Amino acid sequence: MTQNITVGVLALQGAFQEHLQLLRQAAAVIGPDNDSTWDFIEVRTAAELSRCDALIIPGGESTTMSLVAARSNLLEPLRDFVKIQRKPTWGTCAGLILLAESANRTKKGGQDLIGGLDIRVNRNHFGRQVESFEANLDLPFLAAANNGRLGMDNAPFKAIFIRAPVVEKILPTMMGEQTEEAADETVIAPSRAPVDGTAKGTIGQDVEIMAALPGRSAAFANKVASSHTEEEVGDIIAVRQANCFGTSFHPELTGDARIHVWWLAQVRQAIDGRTGADTA
Repeated sequence: MTQNITVGVLALQGAFQEHLQLLRQAAAVIGPDNDSTWDFIEVRTAAELSRCDALIIPGGESTTMSLVAARSNLLEPLRDFVKIQRKPTWGTCAGLILLAESANRTKKGGQDLIGGLDIRVNRNHFGRQVESFEANLDLPFLAAANNGRLGMDNAPFKAIFIRAPVVEKILPTMMGEQTEEAADETVIAPSRAPVDGTAKGTIGQDVEIMAALPGRSAAFANKVASSHTEEEVGDIIAVRQANCFGTSFHPELTGDARIHVWWLAQVRQAIDGRTGADTA
């Protein structure tokens, strides 16, 4: 039986069209599958979100996104999607901020968080828009996912940083609110508990560092930054925790679909795991 998988891109503000374009490109790379088909939709309402099996929160302006989501009665459905249903979600730049359990350099009342990643982010860590830059990243996890289909599996990924946040701290893995993070100019996400067994199964998984920069100066020219472990941490720019994935940079602005191909494979794996649990 063919399964239709619907992936939404939050389309309140930011680079949602660019994500949709690369998702379609990634689906073409994956090729036809007798077991599944892909649909990619823009998400602006709770009804559209309810159709989705997975979601991307794009780069843009995180404060604007959270305000529009709140005024559109979409903020709580987003928290339900990410933290109660635990569906696969990827946030880029502003999306990473929204998925963090804690964000600093933020005025109280000026930024609502969705949460889902036990991290503290530092907003605009790399400076103003005029200080935007590109960095070549060595991301070994992409090679297995693309399996030669793009012909550039081992090539560095050119990441674009625009007023980008950084993961300032990996927080303790916990169910409730990160109350110890509460401070002036630091906001925390509200707690939401998963309800079904499959979602509860994701609880307790630690944050995994997927990529980091050893420092801005090392990221320029022909130098390459790499994925590495917590013992070697520099500026953390990509993390994963269970079904949540976040990047400080903008893969959607590169025209390089490799991360999107990898992420769709993660989505399919998560859905297969949920389907298997439901039929067990």
